[in-house]
Amino acid sequence: MHDPNYDDEITGRAYDARLMKRLLKYGLPYKSYLIGGVLLLLVVSGLELVGPLLTKKAVDVYIPAGDMRGLLQILVLYVLILAGMFIGRFLQIYLTNWVGQRIMFDIRSQLFDKLAQLSVSFFDRNPVGRIMTRISSDVEVLNQMFTQGIVAIFGDIFLLMGIIIVMLILNWKLALVTFSVLPVLFWITFWFKIKVRDAFRQMRKRLAAVNAYLQENIIGMRVVQLFRRERINLKRFGDLNQSLLESNLRTIFYFAVFFPGVELISAIAIALILWTGGGMILHQTLSLGSLIAFILYAERFYRPVRDLAEKYNILQSAMASSERLFKLLEEEPEVKDSPSPRRLAPEVNTIEFQNVSFAYSGGEWVLRDVSFRVEPGQTVAIVGYTGAGKSTLINLLSRFYDVQEGRILLGGEDIRNIRQCDLRQKLGVVQQDVFIFARSVEENIRLGSEISSERAIEASRAVSADRFIEKLPDTYDTKLEERGATLSSGERQLLAFARALAHDPPILILDEATSAVDTETEQLIRRGIARLLEGRTAIVIAHRLSTIQRADRIIVLHDGKVRESGTHQQLLRKRGLYYRLYQLQYENSSLVRRA
Repeated sequence: MHDPNYDDEITGRAYDARLMKRLLKYGLPYKSYLIGGVLLLLVVSGLELVGPLLTKKAVDVYIPAGDMRGLLQILVLYVLILAGMFIGRFLQIYLTNWVGQRIMFDIRSQLFDKLAQLSVSFFDRNPVGRIMTRISSDVEVLNQMFTQGIVAIFGDIFLLMGIIIVMLILNWKLALVTFSVLPVLFWITFWFKIKVRDAFRQMRKRLAAVNAYLQENIIGMRVVQLFRRERINLKRFGDLNQSLLESNLRTIFYFAVFFPGVELISAIAIALILWTGGGMILHQTLSLGSLIAFILYAERFYRPVRDLAEKYNILQSAMASSERLFKLLEEEPEVKDSPSPRRLAPEVNTIEFQNVSFAYSGGEWVLRDVSFRVEPGQTVAIVGYTGAGKSTLINLLSRFYDVQEGRILLGGEDIRNIRQCDLRQKLGVVQQDVFIFARSVEENIRLGSEISSERAIEASRAVSADRFIEKLPDTYDTKLEERGATLSSGERQLLAFARALAHDPPILILDEATSAVDTETEQLIRRGIARLLEGRTAIVIAHRLSTIQRADRIIVLHDGKVRESGTHQQLLRKRGLYYRLYQLQYENSSLVRRA
């Protein structure tokens, strides 16, 4: 059984060479910019080392001699160094963030492309909120790694090494005194690393849970309000939100201990430098300028140490995020095109199910040994009780899933040997739950296809969708709300009809397509469909039996099996399952006798 929190349990190591090598490939197209950023950071770090030396020279040489010209030279040089550091940091920050944004763009594009290729079964298993967390939060973590992690680490390490070398050259004894507190610093850094790793893991896991719950409630807000679940859901969200708050506060606590701890160690080191250096000055073994330079270097020394601990957390988060992202990118679609696909002739529209059996996720069989044939130009209706497997037939014909047993033929060719895009190009599907994009009416009909405005309008008129479209503020240019929130169920259904018919598919599939429209609208649709179905192969899954009485053949599904087949009149005369379904819809027995 799939664990919905599995991906969020990935803890990640602070450094994984395999993942890092793969991550760095995203930086290869921008390697010149990254190298430039590193070089600029090295230059800035080098300039930082010069400041204390200038102070030492001013204090030891020019001030005792009263040399104002020398002090002015020091001042000018210091200003030039500061200007150089400003320009260097500006260029470095701009370059690395530019690279980070480009890499984020590339990764998001790759993720979106991957999601579009994955089979429907993947989205059955994974909540949308968690997928959104991957594309937003995890990608942002990788941006931090490239902008604040990898490049900045080079600058911190170079600055640390430079400070150590300069301090040892100035006075190795005082340098050893400065480094005497390093064991304590290493211990607190190690403690911080361990504690924050677990805190970040919990925070990422709980953030994904909050996002998933938010997405679910926003989509289902109508149901939430209809069943007065606002307080219940608020309490549940409050629990999740409280859990996220606690993990965030726990992380803040560790940062609040670590950074003041480093500052305290830095203050102790400076106190030791003052004590020891002051004694050396009294014994005339150290100059005042050297002591001041040591203090300045000590302050600079602990800043990159503190930064490196933060970079460690960025790196560790990036490893965990990259592992989850690569896991998503490595996800293979369960439904794949054949290595050597076959092409269908345009006029081939025969559909045949041969001994098809299917079960979702290894559960109970939804379809059992289903066989039937639909000839070109024929309209076949599928009816049955709820859960009989009607919509599953459409999912299999569209290759959202592959059959486990048997096969489905289109024009005598197994659909598994046909490219999915070629197969779906022949199908026009109208579902009961219509999805409307936040685009204009015309764009929702065309869906990016090369369909003219005239053709979209003609399709709308054919199904009487023009009646409500013409009443919209900007008619076909009116921008619709997300999921068609401002349209009625019937209007969304009519728009779906126009969408399917505008693409002029040779095979038309209606999945409970008239269940959401009123009787008057249904009559208009039926007249439009009757004309447009001419010359097309059609499969109609019907809830209202009145809509399929003129079908060439009606197939009755029950418990995943074909139980009856025939015309409307033939099935009524059998007085079997179809007859009972008809009775349930038309309780007046006189209607049955009249039929």
